[in-house]
Amino acid sequence: MHYFPFPDDPNGHGLLVINHEKVETEYLHPNGPTVRQDADGRRRRPVREVKKELAAHGVSVIEVRRDDDGEWRRVMDSRYNRRISALTPMVLRGPAAGTPGLRTASDPDGRTVIGTFANCALGYTPWGTYLACEENWPNYFVNRDAADHAGRASHARYRVSQGEVSNYYLWETAEPRFDATPDPAAPHGGHVNEPNRFGWVVEIDPFDPDGTPVKRTAMGRLVRECSTPSVAPDGRLAFYFGDDTRGEYVYKFVPAGRYRPDDPAANRHLLDEGTLYVGVFGDGGKGEWRPLVHGQGPLTAENGFHDQADVLINARGAADLVGATTMDRPEWVAVKPGNREVYVSLTNNHKRGQVADQPVNGANPRSPNLHGQILRWRERDDDPAATRFQWELFLLAGYDRDADVPDAQKGTIDGDVFSSPDGLWFDPDGRLWIETDYDDAGPDHAAMGTNQLLCADPDTGEVKRFLVGPRGCEITGITGTPDGRALWINVQHPGISFPAGDGKTRPRSATVLIEKNDGGVIGT
Repeated sequence: MHYFPFPDDPNGHGLLVINHEKVETEYLHPNGPTVRQDADGRRRRPVREVKKELAAHGVSVIEVRRDDDGEWRRVMDSRYNRRISALTPMVLRGPAAGTPGLRTASDPDGRTVIGTFANCALGYTPWGTYLACEENWPNYFVNRDAADHAGRASHARYRVSQGEVSNYYLWETAEPRFDATPDPAAPHGGHVNEPNRFGWVVEIDPFDPDGTPVKRTAMGRLVRECSTPSVAPDGRLAFYFGDDTRGEYVYKFVPAGRYRPDDPAANRHLLDEGTLYVGVFGDGGKGEWRPLVHGQGPLTAENGFHDQADVLINARGAADLVGATTMDRPEWVAVKPGNREVYVSLTNNHKRGQVADQPVNGANPRSPNLHGQILRWRERDDDPAATRFQWELFLLAGYDRDADVPDAQKGTIDGDVFSSPDGLWFDPDGRLWIETDYDDAGPDHAAMGTNQLLCADPDTGEVKRFLVGPRGCEITGITGTPDGRALWINVQHPGISFPAGDGKTRPRSATVLIEKNDGGVIGT
């Protein structure tokens, strides 16, 4: 979620842009989801329900204004209000657009995609656009051909569903494009390349209600959590990403050009050219960004990368070859105002130290890691385009150091304890806000309570709890007005693990507006 202010009244009038990551089908449909079983034993979903779920995913643009009575309200008749969903046409641009890996029977040119979904965290640009990031998209597709799935890097490496049906909603039973099983008789293998058209950064101009969203392929294809910008005074840029899966990597993208605030036309397609890097978090706090560029190092045809499009479509496989550091579910990235110090949340990883490719190391020091940590780093010379950085652990989440729990579950928090940091956001004054996502019914988090929003002082390391959500929810999404006097947060899927006892109430996600009674800055 991000707040885009109007220049005439930035602290009282703006566009609130919100992701809708997924749906809870038992709440979305009056009687829960319908799953039928055909004579051949295959499960199927009704087209009508699937269409509703497709429409419920995506992004909303909502005009909001503080009225004369001081209350924030939606502008109901706004020309800006719109939905971008899993049914919205959008275009592909950048090095992979139009290449064979993005062509399908329904789009032989490989340049037009229907929809975006699984949009988790976000990004924004200094030129005023929103970056929706496609995260758990592999679960929406299925490839029933086991041999093809195993031999197709863009399916196997990203763990596209393999079996009878997809892992999530069975959309492929009503919408053929979600069935990525190869069809040798169809052009371009039917829909086998359709998964390759997801996992991208989607740029949306919230101030252009007629604009077509653009998937920027130069930024690489991931199970992407966020796309957080860092801007130097001279216009040099970097965007940081977490690939939110256990044992995956932290990336950044450096555009070839510079941000030019006086030339909007020059910024329009700034994300179409640049270099994608993956992080190596070495010993002694020394870090390195290694480029994912075709022809450099092992990224050659002999290793399955015939051009830059192959590298971008299988960015995970490219990162494997250059020796990136496997991380404990890298999620949100936040950049501190002023000095451009970078923070990343590593939510947890019960496999750390339990499998060969995820050994204990300095950046991921616990086995198993049930509670997560936050890392931070400074780029060399505070240059977003630098290829070297210095990193450190900001904190280890978990129980108090005196708690009667195994050492691997104890944290280093100075203040209120929490587990599984997820959302991170800096307010304009440099306070670091932390949102959590853990199973509040699980034995590993029994004393943590429900998921919560906390505020940290990045200079002293002190952490204080700000609010808690209802059971079964995730606190996710946070944004505010430039003056820091209005704060929005999202409460996602409350009650998912704890259905209402009366059998009548349907728990609903909500966007919550927070203001101080005295009208002051939140967090002071």
